[in-house]
Order: sequence, then structure tokens, then C-alpha cells
Amino acid sequence: MAKMKITFLGTGTSHGVPSLDCMIRGNSACPKGVCREVAQDKKHRRTRSSIFVEYSSKKVLIDVGPDFREQALREKITRIDAVLLTHSHADHLAGIPDIRSYTPPTEAPLQFFGSSETASAVRRMFSYVFDPSTFVGGGIPRIELETVERPFKLFGETVTPVPVLHGSLSGCFGWRIGNMGYIPDVKAFDDNAMSKLAGLSCLIIDCLRESKPHSSHIILPEAVEIARELKPKRCLFTHLSHDIHYKRDAVHLDDWMDFAWDSLEVDVE
Repeated sequence: MAKMKITFLGTGTSHGVPSLDCMIRGNSACPKGVCREVAQDKKHRRTRSSIFVEYSSKKVLIDVGPDFREQALREKITRIDAVLLTHSHADHLAGIPDIRSYTPPTEAPLQFFGSSETASAVRRMFSYVFDPSTFVGGGIPRIELETVERPFKLFGETVTPVPVLHGSLSGCFGWRIGNMGYIPDVKAFDDNAMSKLAGLSCLIIDCLRESKPHSSHIILPEAVEIARELKPKRCLFTHLSHDIHYKRDAVHLDDWMDFAWDSLEVDVE
């Protein structure tokens, strides 16, 4: 397997951190004061979840959320060779219009990979991108949607879609690339999905909040339990709300686990 570099572009929920709710409703809305601590500790600032994967001189983006422009400027992303999509919620797709900067007319369209349900949602949400009569004007993203169900080769590495349950949504994937697994939104796995995540060097998984159960996401005790069952060499938790304090809540983690933060870089063998 090729050596891989992971950059966390975003580690937050659909609200992001700091949350607008806390600004509007005041301090009582922030359970641990995380939103107020952002000014003193940048690790608490969480844009919407996404990662950037580099291997074999190729650059693969997973999800294109509404903060993508900010993330790309921050991390100085100058090229994208392929995009993997986990699912059709806006916090994972809404940045697609900004992909136009990476798809000049002189180059082939950028390939996007996802479930058939996700591809259909992209076509509905951004119908103008696929309409040949669209006036180009300032430019539109030139993308090619590829629906996948089974493992495939991408730039010499095996990429495996991992179907997961995420509320009532159908067609939600996590992704395994080589020995790295990325599951940002999940409520439950079946045994087949769990088997696809065996033997990982690095697991990156949903961890919405500390203790209150959620209908479509796992919370901290559930995420820790799943990580212990899968036994990766390292586990990083993402999709974190303001109910996760990366310092104080670390007492719940094993020594090979940690909370991710925006701009964190990780090497995976």
C-alpha cells in the first residue's frame, strides 16, 4: 500500500463550531463553553466535515461541504484528482459550485464517486451543472458522476464503499482507501460493513456528542465501543458538535484514540 497523508479540512457537524445557535441564544446554549473558547484555542473551530487524501502523487477529496472554499484557501489546495461523496446532505455537498476552479475547460471533467442515490441528489441539487443549455458565464464545475457499489481501483489503490445507516437516508457510504477508513456520518453498521473495516491502520469515525443519544449519529460511548471492536492502530473522531471538548472529554478515550481538529495532518502506512 502507498503511504498516505490525510488532512482534516473540517471536523464539525452541520452546525459547525462556533454554532450560530450559541451566538443567537447566548451562553446557555453552549453546554461546555466550546464556542466561547474558539478565540483562545483554534482547535475548537470546526468547519463542516471533510478530508483531503494524498497518495501516489494524487489528491482525493472526500465530501465538498459549504465551507470548502474556506478550507481550500486555508490548506492551499491547488489540485484535485478525484472526489468521493459519502451522502447527499447539504453539509457534505453544498460546496460543489466552488469545484469550478479546479475544472478548467482545457482538462477532462473531474470524476465524482458515490452511491446512485447520492449521484441522483447531486443532479437534482445542481441541475444547471448537467444542463447543456446552461449559460456558462463565470463558469460551472465540470464533473462526471460515477456510481459505485463495489471496491474499485483509484490511482492504483483499492477504494471500498462501506454502506452505513444514517437515519432514514439511503445510499450513505463510508469509504476505505487502503488501510484508512473514513465514516463521518453513521448510526449503525451491519456485519458486512464492519468486516470491510477490519485491519485498519487509521479509523476516522463519527462522534457527534458526549452522552445524549441521537437518531442518526453515534455518540462518544458508541464510537469508542465500535473503535475497540474494530481495533485499528489509531482512531480519530470527527463530525464533532460543540458538546465535545477535545481536552476534557479525552478522559473517555484509550491512548490510541483522539479527537481530530481542522488542519490536523496524519500519515497512514
